Amino acid sequence: MVTPLSPLHETIHKQTAKEMIRDKIVSLIASGILQVGDELPSERELATMLVVSRETVRGAVQRLAAEGIVQVSQGARTRVASVNVEVGAQRIGVTNPTSINGYSLEAVHAARLLVETEVVADATKHLSDDDIQRLEDSIAAQQLACNDPVRFLICDREFHLTIYYACQNRLLADFVVDLYTYMLDHRRIAMGQPGAIEKSLEDHRFIVRALKMRNPDAVSAAFSEHILRIHDTSLAVDERGGSTVTRALPRSVTDSNKESA
Repeated sequence: MVTPLSPLHETIHKQTAKEMIRDKIVSLIASGILQVGDELPSERELATMLVVSRETVRGAVQRLAAEGIVQVSQGARTRVASVNVEVGAQRIGVTNPTSINGYSLEAVHAARLLVETEVVADATKHLSDDDIQRLEDSIAAQQLACNDPVRFLICDREFHLTIYYACQNRLLADFVVDLYTYMLDHRRIAMGQPGAIEKSLEDHRFIVRALKMRNPDAVSAAFSEHILRIHDTSLAVDERGGSTVTRALPRSVTDSNKESA
């Protein structure tokens, strides 16, 4: 049996499951994770990533095809046909989902360290057991996407948003989601660098471990290191998608986890 959609996801309006999945795919396009010509993951893969049935995914894709956003061809993968999409009106940066890109990397990085770590600390207190299981299932899906930056980022977005929207302050959660969308087109390039996905996956495992401990301080520490890694990889990718330079990050959360084990 497919686990029902979490009420902690983006929408605050009553929607059918197909409408929610349609909106999720649109958000992936608006944020730059999916671009014109990109193949969508298969129905089975999307169903696993988004924790819904294949029938729900199929209905969402059919609706997107009718809107001209994706192209469905018999015997071939569905592809993104247009990035001229409108995102629902529940987010702060809804008028232009990429407007966050107008700020400097350092400004966004500082905001994430200040706000996101507080949001996830609060979320730690409110994530349900089902949400924790969803995050563990996401880790398994991310493992399968280690050779595909686009598929990994689809999983990555669901992973992060599940945590953010467990925060009891909806305004702060929406703000953090906008910060998360910063330079996702560059993140596609960065995730294509050798070892980048594996390092993010390692960070996610530490985050889930801290969440299972219900330890807000450990979760904040794990996210701080993850945000630092994102900052470094974003900084290293220039506007032409050049090579990246990485630096080792301290694993302070490792020590915290070992001490609490």
